[in-house]
Amino acid sequence: MFGDILDFILHVDKYIGGFIQAYGSLVYGLLFLIVFVETGLVIMPFLPGDSLLFVAGTFAATGSLNVWIIFILLCIAAIAGDTVNYWLGKYLGENFFSRFINKDHMDQAKRFYERHGKKAIVIARFVPIIRTFAPFIAGIGKMHYTTFLVYNIIGGISWILIFLFAGYAFGNIPIVKDNLTIVIFIIIVASVIPAVVEYFKSRKK
Repeated sequence: MFGDILDFILHVDKYIGGFIQAYGSLVYGLLFLIVFVETGLVIMPFLPGDSLLFVAGTFAATGSLNVWIIFILLCIAAIAGDTVNYWLGKYLGENFFSRFINKDHMDQAKRFYERHGKKAIVIARFVPIIRTFAPFIAGIGKMHYTTFLVYNIIGGISWILIFLFAGYAFGNIPIVKDNLTIVIFIIIVASVIPAVVEYFKSRKK
């Protein structure tokens, strides 16, 4: 199971490319679903986010997808996903999900949230795993929804904008296109560095 997920994350370009060839425009729905589930379901933090957006941008650059349709759909998916996650945290809370959630991940998200405050909703968008837990923690902490929504919208649009258009701008460059798996791996590593640093800081304390 974990091997299949890891293979999908590292070779998301091949999976998306195959889906486009087989199902055409239905890929828009697939991209929407992945982003929504990753951000909206607290028990699904391991789906590809940053790399998926970059790869979607590269396919848009080749003309296989419309970059503006992707941008609008995925912004909606990201904002709606965090909103669902917030309400899950607010009404169902930590106790209900304790059997499904890695406690270390939850504690790490709490420390991240306490350290960065409201802006954690924006910052967390760029940190895998943490971005799935941040809105849930905001809900548990009964953060005012209007305040959450403002930061949710800012973070969601910023996240989609940066990674999608980075892929659109650079993904079709030969050296990037020919080494896309390596690029995806670099994106993943760069994305998790803040979480790793935070983890070792907490261990030292």
